[in-house]
Amino acid sequence: MNSSSPDVPLITIRRAPPDFSDWERVRALILDAFAYMDARIDPPSSALRLTPQSMQEDAEKGALLLADHEGDLVGCVFARAKGDALYIGKLAVRPGLQGAGIGRRLVEAAREEARRLGLTMLELQTRIELTENHVTFGRMGFVKIAESSHEGFDRPTSITMRAKL
Repeated sequence: MNSSSPDVPLITIRRAPPDFSDWERVRALILDAFAYMDARIDPPSSALRLTPQSMQEDAEKGALLLADHEGDLVGCVFARAKGDALYIGKLAVRPGLQGAGIGRRLVEAAREEARRLGLTMLELQTRIELTENHVTFGRMGFVKIAESSHEGFDRPTSITMRAKL
């Protein structure tokens, strides 16, 4: 899966193979992409607790989709079946390349994965404070279906969004 335009670098989206082992690079990408959230969300992102083992287990339960530019990892998203939906999480794009369509390409690859599995929806969660993410996902066809609270909080801390395939 390749694409390019004057503004978007040539990107290849691929599913991580079963023998994938570069978990530290994936973790570094996620932490870099999520760093802007540190002072904005409470509780802190679960990305801070990622380990190579936890990411490998998540990928084995579903898929890890990777976005590469000339052999360099520039984006990723984890995906796993959840009822009638493919749940996507830890969608990350390298800062500096955000807004270039890489996240959208990863979501489209997740849609293809959902169709392959016979699912009818995509689902994700995003933090309540990250209103710009709500707008971005809305442009991709996601709609808010629920709010939830992290343990120990008496206010909503995240929203769940779904998109039909």
